[in-house]
Amino acid sequence: MTSITFAGARWYQDSQGTHLDMLVGEPKTAIKFVGEMKSKKYVAEIKEWRENRSLTANAYAWVLIGKLAAALGITTTEVYRSAIREIGDNSEILPVKDEAVEAWCKNWEHGRLGWFCLQLGASKIEGYTLVCCFYGSSVYDTAQMSRLIDGLVQDCKAQGIETMSEDKLAALVEAWDGR
Repeated sequence: MTSITFAGARWYQDSQGTHLDMLVGEPKTAIKFVGEMKSKKYVAEIKEWRENRSLTANAYAWVLIGKLAAALGITTTEVYRSAIREIGDNSEILPVKDEAVEAWCKNWEHGRLGWFCLQLGASKIEGYTLVCCFYGSSVYDTAQMSRLIDGLVQDCKAQGIETMSEDKLAALVEAWDGR
């Protein structure tokens, strides 16, 4: 695959069809690609250019979680789940049949560290228990991930743990796409 950055583009039409003309950042790469093209169709994917980052928002969250766990003398799972409980807009409260609560929670949590359940008590519906089911960070949108990292940063600062600068944090969270 050939990747070429460009900072400007225009289109035009002639007797052959519609053309896309780009102002490329790597002329040698573009010239080499065009020179080596075969008589077949190609696919070009165009996306906004971003600086490569060695650390994703999720990876940074786990760095902070690890530092907090060490400072507090508790497990990373405890730190992660505590942080998840605090961010808001990342759970569902469901009435579950009393006899199915254990199985429901086991299935919800299966293989997913941040997905967990809290039993809230009896539902108004007889024979049912209210269960709060939390979603883990793997499905968070930018706003949720921002709140998760902000909370972890505040907890780290309270423990005297050094964190990333505000502008680097903002760029990291802005690049978050939930994958």
